[in-house]
Amino acid sequence: MRALVLAALLTFSTSIVAQDSPVVVMETSKGAIKIELRTDLTPITVENFLRYVDNGYYDGLIFHRVINSFMIQGGGFDSGIVQKSTYDPIKNEADTGLSNARGTIAMARTGVVDSATSQFFINLVDNARLDFQDSSPSGYGYTAFGTVIEGMEIVDEIARVATGSQRGYQDVPLEPVMINAVRREN
Repeated sequence: MRALVLAALLTFSTSIVAQDSPVVVMETSKGAIKIELRTDLTPITVENFLRYVDNGYYDGLIFHRVINSFMIQGGGFDSGIVQKSTYDPIKNEADTGLSNARGTIAMARTGVVDSATSQFFINLVDNARLDFQDSSPSGYGYTAFGTVIEGMEIVDEIARVATGSQRGYQDVPLEPVMINAVRREN
């Protein structure tokens, strides 16, 4: 009986999280990617990402870094490989226990722990080495803040595009992969 009550409570609490989790649709030149965001674990990161979404910031940008068997990265450059201005950096929330598993979206950053702004990446494989290890600058990790719930085949298609060097950057798709729009679904 006790196990049934615990199972019911777990199911109830999970459904509450799911109901409160915003979902965004990222329309790309390869198709749509639907992503559920984890406000319960990464409220600062989700609020930051949604600010960019709500202001249309990502519309017309590209996936500027694509490394097959690792990740696809976007959210900072236009098709001319010109970096767009951002809001101030946010606090890193990588210590939540949410792993950089295949299909998760995470914030890109520099070597400075609290430097994430607009750029994100979607993990193509389980990248546990990007998870929080410790509080040192090299061990802090990258904040995973959501999961692709539809369109992982689109992510995988983007991962297979031909890449090269452009304007001093490596792993840039030779034919731009556009982020046409990102909108809240709920």
